Amino acid sequence: MIKRYNISNHQIVPVESETPAIWVVINPTDDEKNWLVGNFNLDEHNFNSAFDPEEPTRLEFEPDHLELIFKRPKNYSSRDHFLFKVSSLGLFLFKDKLILALSEDINMFAGKYFKQVSGIREVFLKLIYSSIFHFMEHLKVINMIADELENKINASMENKHLLNLFTLEKSLVYYLNATNSNAYVIDRLKHNAEKIGFSPRSQEFLDDIIIENNQCMRQSEIYSNILAGLMDARASIVSNNLNVLMKNLNAVVIAIAVPSFFAGVGGMSELTTITHIDDPHLAYPAFVLLMACIGAFTFWLIKKLEQH
Repeated sequence: MIKRYNISNHQIVPVESETPAIWVVINPTDDEKNWLVGNFNLDEHNFNSAFDPEEPTRLEFEPDHLELIFKRPKNYSSRDHFLFKVSSLGLFLFKDKLILALSEDINMFAGKYFKQVSGIREVFLKLIYSSIFHFMEHLKVINMIADELENKINASMENKHLLNLFTLEKSLVYYLNATNSNAYVIDRLKHNAEKIGFSPRSQEFLDDIIIENNQCMRQSEIYSNILAGLMDARASIVSNNLNVLMKNLNAVVIAIAVPSFFAGVGGMSELTTITHIDDPHLAYPAFVLLMACIGAFTFWLIKKLEQH
């Protein structure tokens, strides 16, 4: 799929023009790929890399344009089961146009950052900034999910929530790797700012992007270290919860066994002798109540002894 946009009154608007300022390519067919590569003289490997989440980030300069492969967070779906994935995007910046290559159909121009744009180079930088901002938003969500899972683990006796935390930790490793690799290409952009044609204002914005990416990278590292460092403790909590449950079950079994012992020794036929009640309609309930009291006392005694 190919979408076309122009910049009109500092706004990005969709158009049907054959020569738009911004091309958005979403998971194209082979024919569309061949047409774009041939028409704009794109590097075929770099263009295909934009749709491969495993491709490393890189910045390459061609005679008439630059090609940037950048990492961005993939939109989360419930089917991912707490795994936050990373995808790639390709930015191909020419003197008079910008080609954006994506593997999923999302509106990359949404949000306040694209309310006012003055040119394709500013759009280029704001797309990078938007990707970093989405990493930060996803980190907040991951932190909220981790807190919720921790509360569930405190009362859990199964490994399901613990496995979900392992998945979140894996996601943070992906994010840390992505933001770290993004940092290298952003630094290259900074060093080649004049060559690319960035204005002084754009270079200041590029400094802000570097700061935001470093903060995102640092935050990913902190969250990852915290989750990894406390994982053994959380596994111990689950094990301890199971041990407490087993102790309670054992206490219940013993509490039931003690009345059964007295009932077996005395025999159910000796209710009258045991209770001194001639009426069996009263003897049976009295006997059951007595055995229940013995069982409850036994359970209380076992729990009391556990505390010492």
